[in-house]
Amino acid sequence: MPRININISSQELDLIDDKGTLIKRYRVSTSRNGAGELNGSYCTPRGKHIVRAKIGAGHPLNTVFVDRRPTGEIYSPKLARRFPDRDWILTRILWLSGCEPGFNRLGKVDTMRRCIYIHGSPESVEMGKPGSIGCIRMRSRDIVELFDLAPLRTPVEIIA
Repeated sequence: MPRININISSQELDLIDDKGTLIKRYRVSTSRNGAGELNGSYCTPRGKHIVRAKIGAGHPLNTVFVDRRPTGEIYSPKLARRFPDRDWILTRILWLSGCEPGFNRLGKVDTMRRCIYIHGSPESVEMGKPGSIGCIRMRSRDIVELFDLAPLRTPVEIIA
């Protein structure tokens, strides 16, 4: 099974095969508030996680999701102007669950309850620079590729 490593300081996500070989490196955007696990911090949680759920298979590129459900909208600059304050979650969602009780799982530090995802974003979102409110943002075409290569329960490690 492949694994995913996310480096907050370099703003990169690496997909690595079961032999330790780099399959693909993607530029990402993690939280503008930095690293942290506490609920309400709007930080990107560190540590060991797994892909707990995969959402959006078969939907068109730039499908808009709210509360993990497609809204029926396809992202466009015109739609963005109508909803300037939306945190755009597009195309696919890999919902993460922490694996370290007391650090990123259960209680006030639960990654899954915080709804931390790897998800697609508008092309206008700058990658390689922190900007999210906790999630890991990717280009929509990149999340489609990662979604297809990363099965459920794929290990994900996030380091600062």
